[in-house]
Amino acid sequence: MKLDYFLIAIFACVQWRISVLCLRAGHARLGLRWHPFLRAGVVAFNCVVAFGYFCTFYERASKLGIPGELGAPMGGAALAWLLAATGALLVYEILSRIGHRVGADTDPVRRHILQAGGSALLAAPCAAFGYGVFVERLDFRVRELDISLAGLAADLDGLRILQLSDIHLSPFLSEKDLARVVDAARELRPNLALVTGDLISEPGDPLDACIRQLARLKSDAGVFGCMGNHERYADGEDYTAAAAARAGIEFLRQSSRQLRFGGATLNLAGVDYQRIGFPKLYLKGADQLVVPGAANILMSHNPDVFPVAARQGYHLVMAGHTHGGQITVEILDKSINAARFFTPYVYGLYGSPHAAAYVTRGIGTIGVPARIGAPPEIAMLRLRKV
Repeated sequence: MKLDYFLIAIFACVQWRISVLCLRAGHARLGLRWHPFLRAGVVAFNCVVAFGYFCTFYERASKLGIPGELGAPMGGAALAWLLAATGALLVYEILSRIGHRVGADTDPVRRHILQAGGSALLAAPCAAFGYGVFVERLDFRVRELDISLAGLAADLDGLRILQLSDIHLSPFLSEKDLARVVDAARELRPNLALVTGDLISEPGDPLDACIRQLARLKSDAGVFGCMGNHERYADGEDYTAAAAARAGIEFLRQSSRQLRFGGATLNLAGVDYQRIGFPKLYLKGADQLVVPGAANILMSHNPDVFPVAARQGYHLVMAGHTHGGQITVEILDKSINAARFFTPYVYGLYGSPHAAAYVTRGIGTIGVPARIGAPPEIAMLRLRKV
């Protein structure tokens, strides 16, 4: 994809610049005698980073036989390094240009203050990533939200729907952490519980453990799910559906279930992952799952299907996939994150009372094991009649 090539170019330039700076510093401190060893060390480190970054392309890495136990930590570490290094290098280049403008006759106190401030700024990207890895990544939060739907039956007014998504049980999210999420979700006492895809990240991740924890969810109408792209990447869709069914969780795959709440019918439909970027293929045949006169809710991991779902007659789409950007920065009331390169539906509630979509931030991480500005989320949605 274009974004992948763009990031590869940026990261390659960053690594080249950092390599040059390291070699210069090494020569200045150690002399030319150590040049071959320094160069060998820099080349070796760059090879490790390049291998780690390749491991972030899970589907390609798994096809080459790279085990998840190696690929996931390598990929996470490499991506964390590249992102933090890019930020630190940008700050370094700015400070270097400022330093050249500060003359030798500058007041020593002022020079000291500028140097201290520069050091703090240089450390800021690493500090931010440290916070995202060790604090915000595991700061599971419950978000409760009312969703108004036109024509909602009186018996569905106030219906509580739990949504968990993008769990990514892997080396970066333990079963113990997932158990904390499930414990918090159980306390919400939902009428309906939904899991909208990406239980794991890649082959070899503990899928059975994830299903075992999700089976502890309780709701009046049961627990249902849909497949995400990582179930497909891991070639585990059929196994996921079968193992989940044995645990009491029904994954809806191009199928639907009519659920009764009092005298009202809620039609819940689910589809497998709809590959992003191919809108002409979105929701083929899903219109046949719509039930006239019922409240129609669609589970789709990919939120981009929302306009198509609305045209087909769905009143609400429950989606994930974006992680809310995972690493997002607010600038002038605008959220800046990588997910915006792929979809306008990054996080939150979209649409109108006639057709709405909710995109959750999800639980786990992908790529870099950090969350900044997008803490993990347990979503509790209440349907409201307009």
